[in-house]
Amino acid sequence: MQEIKLSLAIEEVNLILEGLGNLQFAKVFALVGKIQEQAAGQIRFANAAQAQPAPASDQTPAAPN
Repeated sequence: MQEIKLSLAIEEVNLILEGLGNLQFAKVFALVGKIQEQAAGQIRFANAAQAQPAPASDQTPAAPN
């Protein structure tokens, strides 16, 4: 199966999931799971990146006189 990559806001993904929730579970459960799995991985990655401290500056502050 050919794949495509989409870039969507969290709110847009939630709207898609809401729409899929109105369809027969047997037809969409695998797709819903795939969307949730990929989204969760991206959110964890983004949260981990935000939690990383900024690299220390190469300059040391001058000592007070």
